Amino acid sequence: MGQEVVCFAELGGHREKGRALLETSEIVFRGASRKFRLKIPFAKIRSARAFDGELRLKTPDGEAVFTLGAAAEKWLDKIKNPKPRLDKLGVKPGASVVLVGSFETDFLDEFRGRTRATSSAKTPGTCDSIFFAADASKDLARVAPLAKTMKGPAALWIVYPKGQKAVTENDVIAAGRKAGLKDVRVVAFSPTHTALKFVIPLAQR
Repeated sequence: MGQEVVCFAELGGHREKGRALLETSEIVFRGASRKFRLKIPFAKIRSARAFDGELRLKTPDGEAVFTLGAAAEKWLDKIKNPKPRLDKLGVKPGASVVLVGSFETDFLDEFRGRTRATSSAKTPGTCDSIFFAADASKDLARVAPLAKTMKGPAALWIVYPKGQKAVTENDVIAAGRKAGLKDVRVVAFSPTHTALKFVIPLAQR
C-alpha cells in the first residue's frame, strides 16, 4: 500500500483539502468534494522540489502543490529515487520465482541479474514466490491449485487490472481466502495493475 496524507492540494487556481496517496509510480489526490482529483504519474513530472512543507511538481497541466508538512521531503526523495519494483514485491536476489500468466516485457526484464524466474503454463512446484496474472474473474479458479503448491513462507502475488469490472479487489481477496490463504499486502504493480500478496497462515505452516 502506498503512503497516504491528509493535506491541501492546488492546481490551476483550485485549492482543496483531501487525501494524497504516494504510489509506486504516481501520486493520486482525492479532494473532499470528490470533484477535485489528481493523478500524476512520475514519468510526467518535469521537475520536483520541496520547500517549507510544500511539495511542488511541475506537470504538463501546470504546477501542482501539496502541503505535506514533514512528509514533503520524504515524498520528494521517493519521487526522485523510486524503489525498484522487485524490492517492493519482496523479491530477494537469488530467489526462486514462478510466473503464471501473461506479463509485460518490462517486468520480465527486471528479473535478469536479480533472480531466477521461470514462466509456467502448469501448476508450479515449490518456490519462494508465485506471480499470477488474472485478467478476469474466471482466471481466479487457478488460485486454489496454486495455493496447494505453496510451502512455508512462500508468497502468492495475484496481479490484476485496476478499476476493471472483469476482476475486482473483492474477487481476488475472496479467491485467496477460499483457497485458505491470508491477504497481507497490496502494492501498486504498475499504472494499470495492482498486486495483492497472499501467504499461508502462520498456524498452518
